[in-house]
Amino acid sequence: MEITRRAPIGRPRGFDADEALERAVLVFWEQGYEGASLTDLTSAMGITRTSMYAAFGNKEQLFRKALERYTEGPAAYAARALEEPTARGVATAFLTGSVRASTRPGCPAGCLGVQGSLAAGEPGRVARDTLVAWRDEGRSRLRDRFQQAVDEGDLPPDADPGLLARYVMTMANGIAVQAAGGTGRDELQQVVDAALRNWPPG
Repeated sequence: MEITRRAPIGRPRGFDADEALERAVLVFWEQGYEGASLTDLTSAMGITRTSMYAAFGNKEQLFRKALERYTEGPAAYAARALEEPTARGVATAFLTGSVRASTRPGCPAGCLGVQGSLAAGEPGRVARDTLVAWRDEGRSRLRDRFQQAVDEGDLPPDADPGLLARYVMTMANGIAVQAAGGTGRDELQQVVDAALRNWPPG
């Protein structure tokens, strides 16, 4: 979307908000919330601070918008995984998607939703709390999907949907941390394959 008419003072002509937000996503993804300075962000986005504030609000608001964009883009595998017809298919798609998103060529390694504020101090509390809620929401959706699988007989009646959801989310978070540390896609996929061997039979 190009914003070229009636732009607030300080916003350059031809400012592309979508492109700027994509660049902000990469900065937060690579540097985390606290590590991403306003100078880093505006330089990557190709705009002034005035333009950033006018289009996106303050840094916290920009981070939330970047996380939304990340959820719709690199992390969209999570929503798609829930549509798989079996619980095992959900877990497989979720974890395989995590591997691919954490090792995307041309993107920072790891996951914005995991590393974005793990080391954040008090100034990064809002971002940290935002990401905790983001991860909790993902786990809740997995739990609900696995409960559906129990109800439908796809999972055994004694399966614990909450535990399975936490298991999958813990694996996905670990994949992101390992990827950020340099572990490659093939090796991480082997980890996924090993984790799924413990999946309860349908």
